[in-house]
Amino acid sequence: MTAVNNRPNRRPGLALLIELAGRDLWHDRKVSLCIVASLVAVIAPLLLLFGLKYGVVSQLNQQLQSDPRNLEVRMLGNYDLNEDWFARLRQQPGVGFVIPLTRSLNTTADLQRDSQHYVANAEVIPTGNGDPLLAALPAPASLEQVVLSASAASKLGVQVGDSLRLLVLRKLEGSNQRGEVAVNVAAILPHSSFTRPAVLVQLDLLVAMENFRDGFAVPLLGFSTGNEAPVRSRYARARIYANGLDEVAPIAQWLDGEHIESSTQAREIEAVKAISRVLGLIFAVIAWTALIGCAASLVGAFLANIDRKRKDLALLRLLGFQRSAAALYIVTQAALLTVLAFALGYGAYLIGSSVFNQALGTNLADNGFVCKLEPIHILLALAGAMLLSMLVAAIGGFRAIHIQPAESLRGL
Repeated sequence: MTAVNNRPNRRPGLALLIELAGRDLWHDRKVSLCIVASLVAVIAPLLLLFGLKYGVVSQLNQQLQSDPRNLEVRMLGNYDLNEDWFARLRQQPGVGFVIPLTRSLNTTADLQRDSQHYVANAEVIPTGNGDPLLAALPAPASLEQVVLSASAASKLGVQVGDSLRLLVLRKLEGSNQRGEVAVNVAAILPHSSFTRPAVLVQLDLLVAMENFRDGFAVPLLGFSTGNEAPVRSRYARARIYANGLDEVAPIAQWLDGEHIESSTQAREIEAVKAISRVLGLIFAVIAWTALIGCAASLVGAFLANIDRKRKDLALLRLLGFQRSAAALYIVTQAALLTVLAFALGYGAYLIGSSVFNQALGTNLADNGFVCKLEPIHILLALAGAMLLSMLVAAIGGFRAIHIQPAESLRGL
């Protein structure tokens, strides 16, 4: 009796197709190496070029962001600003830190540690939690705590925890009077944050200084006689900081709409943006030129490879693979070659970026860089390379699906 095979016929699966595609690439490794080399010649320079663009622009942006002066919108002149105006300012998009300021003539004081350590006319700056000038330093927790700039601390010879006196002078009814308050140094600003002699205080202490100069009684400064100062509801100016570089200009424009003149570091910010635009244009032109050339090269290579392997592709059809399998076979080979080429190109990028950073980054601050890519950039570059290669391979795959199984029998 003849045995009957009841097992259903199964078409070859995807795993077998991928294995055959990989074995074919290895068998024809000289051609495969040429295709990989052409891809590496495009991938590695583009990664290095984009790494330089991103690294240079990011470094410039980081330097600008790290200097709080570049985020400041300085008000010029004195105005009459009420609480409603400050509330509207805080609601503006991009506003990061706002604190009222008194009249410009009332924002200086003398600092004295002893008879040999004295600083005249130091800037008095109101501060609070979230002040970009403080960065990670603590804000004064009371009226008797202050933060000194490095310049003032050096001239006074004080360190954190030391005590000193803050002196305010006024002339009232023909006599010179001096108010003073003993304060403790809560922190010292680095010189890079503020270069001039200055003392950062709570807003209430600055208001008390202005009230004292206006002739009111200020017990905090040692003068209890005279008229009591009114409750402060209006201020002459404000300290304003943006959340980021892009928000500086809109805040300045809003102030201009309020008929308030201001100044910013707009020129430096625009210079960095201009560098970013120029580098972006250069990268785009070079990238598109390289990609078009690479695509044309790959189209020629894949089409020539298909013509050379028509019988092999026809044999796949004869072995039971569907028509779409021939196209998938070509696309699979393109994906395998692209992954290998990208790995080699990324390795070349790591070597090149290391050379750039060592040769060009010697004058940068610690952890500075001139060539850098984030992980998301690498993933996007890989996805772009895969998409390009598979689109090009799909052109050859469209031609491959028209190969008939009978072509594998010709010439036998």
